[in-house]
Amino acid sequence: MTRRTALFAHHQAAGARFIEFNGWEMPVQYEGILAEHQAVRRGTGVFDTSHMGQVLVRGARAGAWLDWVLPNDIAALAVGQARYTPLLAPDGGIIDDLMVYRTDEEEYLLVVNAGGREGDLAWFEAQCWPGVHLEPRYEGWTMLAVQGPTAVAMVTGLAGDDLTRLPRFAIRPSTLAGRPAWVARTGYTGEDGVELFVRDEDGAVIWPALLAAGAVPCGLGARDTLRLEAALPLYGHELDRTTNPFEAGLGWTVKLQKREFIGRAALLAIRERGIQRRLVGFRMEERGIARHGYPVLVDGQEVGTVTSGSYTPTVAAAIGMAYVPVRFAEVGQALAILVRGRPLAARVVPRPFYRRERAVE
Repeated sequence: MTRRTALFAHHQAAGARFIEFNGWEMPVQYEGILAEHQAVRRGTGVFDTSHMGQVLVRGARAGAWLDWVLPNDIAALAVGQARYTPLLAPDGGIIDDLMVYRTDEEEYLLVVNAGGREGDLAWFEAQCWPGVHLEPRYEGWTMLAVQGPTAVAMVTGLAGDDLTRLPRFAIRPSTLAGRPAWVARTGYTGEDGVELFVRDEDGAVIWPALLAAGAVPCGLGARDTLRLEAALPLYGHELDRTTNPFEAGLGWTVKLQKREFIGRAALLAIRERGIQRRLVGFRMEERGIARHGYPVLVDGQEVGTVTSGSYTPTVAAAIGMAYVPVRFAEVGQALAILVRGRPLAARVVPRPFYRRERAVE
């Protein structure tokens, strides 16, 4: 059965067009992908991300357990800090990627992808230690992403405290429109902004308050073009069980020097023998858009596959990401993308395709 978030009626009222996404009926666009994309790059956009999963991890051994089940350094997080990490299988393949927020001395909040909600929880339960308590927050909670160069100032205008002082990759409790909310300075668009964790009844007040303050409602279409410009990976595209963190460009999330964690032995072996392929960014040099699954050619021979691709407004070009053999992964490498049976010229370019201007802090 297709699920709907608690804000479904609000999306209908805003004129959303819906699609099925990982078992959810989600807004793909309102006014249009171009307008929503530009709203996030130039002002403030708001996304309903309640389809994603939340899992609370509690207990005196919660940090140590997370350090074992995840490859990044989680126990070192101070209360109020956040960290991005993959979730690995014993062979080093990526089960999912997620955010970890330390919300108290013995409490962590995990945010997992919509498609991995049930599978990730089952994996965590199978690996769980005595004294570590898992609490899925799959019902009754709303997640909102408020993103853009004016997003933090807008949210501060609705808040009970000055959120402009909240550091990047930090989280703290606050109030918005008079309602309690956890506010995290994280996001998935390449822009500044915050993500909000609230009860459904509070989200029904905060969403219209954000729109009244000038935030533009945005759907999955703009979310995809924004994250592509920022070269942020999407599970099921750039990441999956056949992918390891080194070839995906996520080696920085793997702390091999820390004590044992699931997948560490496999990653040590992969590092020793070297990776065979690498994720690259490319830009089309002929008119055409590369899509997920399109073949990548070098000298007429298929060497890889496009993981994501689109025309994006800020870059004003057709761009994409793909896995190719390491020998073809250098910036400047000529490629061809097989688009509807026609090989179209492309070239490997640096990632990210877009980098926001950062204010001096």
